[in-house]
Amino acid sequence: MTNTQNPSATPFDHAPGSTASPLHGITIGLDIGGTKTHGIRFEDGLPVADESAGSSNVQNVSRDQAARNLADLFARIGGGHVDRVYAGSGGIDTDEDAAALAALIQPLAPEARVTVVHDSRLLLAAGRAATGVAVIAGTGSAAWGRNAEGGEARAGGWGYLLGDEGSGYWLGREAVRHSLRRMNQGLPVDQLTAALLASCGLDHPSKLIALFHAPDTGRRFWAQQARHVVEAAASGHQDSARLLDQAGQDLAALAGQVLGQLKIDGPVILGGGLGMNVRPLQESFRRKLAGAGITDVRVLDQEPVFGVLQLVAEPA
Repeated sequence: MTNTQNPSATPFDHAPGSTASPLHGITIGLDIGGTKTHGIRFEDGLPVADESAGSSNVQNVSRDQAARNLADLFARIGGGHVDRVYAGSGGIDTDEDAAALAALIQPLAPEARVTVVHDSRLLLAAGRAATGVAVIAGTGSAAWGRNAEGGEARAGGWGYLLGDEGSGYWLGREAVRHSLRRMNQGLPVDQLTAALLASCGLDHPSKLIALFHAPDTGRRFWAQQARHVVEAAASGHQDSARLLDQAGQDLAALAGQVLGQLKIDGPVILGGGLGMNVRPLQESFRRKLAGAGITDVRVLDQEPVFGVLQLVAEPA
């Protein structure tokens, strides 16, 4: 079945046959990010296998590579009968996006009901909230929320060419821009630039231009460079600290947009690799929202894939 009220946040279900009651039987939960696919096998609601494989998000890898990564993951956690697969992924913006991912998953669990949603929905459920706003700060960024009346809204999630403010990719790109600006101004290589050049195997900032535009360095590669911003900020590099502060503010702006559309004041749950682990970004995020009167702000304390259990148990 397909619900078209809000394709980016509404589940797409493909059910070849009937399934058991919620949480009974075998459930495979998938959290598909820009860098990896995290999968857990649940038996009667209890996790019994936890594995990761490469990304199966077709915005980041080819369809063939996505299929191979899913097959690798299912070979380790998906053997035998599976009742249901619940997958959250970035890039699920239309029913067609959801159906395309479901088609990759279905052959790996032919008897299962396959449900595909935007990954921000997993995050809200993993934050133990039925209503509120979830903000992802990982390879990319997005915010999605739901209110008590069932209304849904979204901000961001447009992909790295159009947005992804506050994400790992955004920080990696801004590190490159910082380094090139200093070069143009005749300033010496600083701590952030030195770390970036060493990571990229380069000996001069000018070479970052060609590398950035090279076909073999894409979104994931530059998102991985965000760690240099985090490390430089921790050692007192002020420009890096300002980048983390800006990232937190931009993510808070996404949350604020969704809160306003839904006419709610929280909770706001921050997740993703950056959101869960980078304290200066968290602090900036909280400050920006507090300035707007939003105080119920939480950092996710478990992996988003565990939100599958709440979503499976929700009434249809």
